[in-house]
Amino acid sequence: MADESIQDIVETFDLLGDWEQRYQYLVEIGERLPAMSPASKTEANRVMECMSTVYVAATNEDGVIRFEGDCDTAIIKGVVALLVGLFSGKTAVEIEETDVDALFEGLQLEEHLSPNRHVGVYAIVNKMKAQAASAA
Repeated sequence: MADESIQDIVETFDLLGDWEQRYQYLVEIGERLPAMSPASKTEANRVMECMSTVYVAATNEDGVIRFEGDCDTAIIKGVVALLVGLFSGKTAVEIEETDVDALFEGLQLEEHLSPNRHVGVYAIVNKMKAQAASAA
């Protein structure tokens, strides 16, 4: 299941052509990310390794993990939105087994994000996986 959703995201990006359009798409999906509850914006939910201010929070609904997230920069908020969509609705085990490298390679994010942002994006993934394990 995870591989299919990754494939869907990669195919959508492939349709967009150039990176200007891809950045715009990330901004748009970031704008559609539901607002994060202020109560969830705690230091415990902050991704400290990010240059941007990023928050992610997991809740367990009958064994299924749901995420919410927010970020103060548009493109990284789009990445957060992608990850929230990718991980929400899965079990902690499914989240842990999700091959995020395949997603980032397919999107060619590594070539188009600065090294610091790249570290931050992986920090978001690691935080979300740790939160899913804790919530389970």
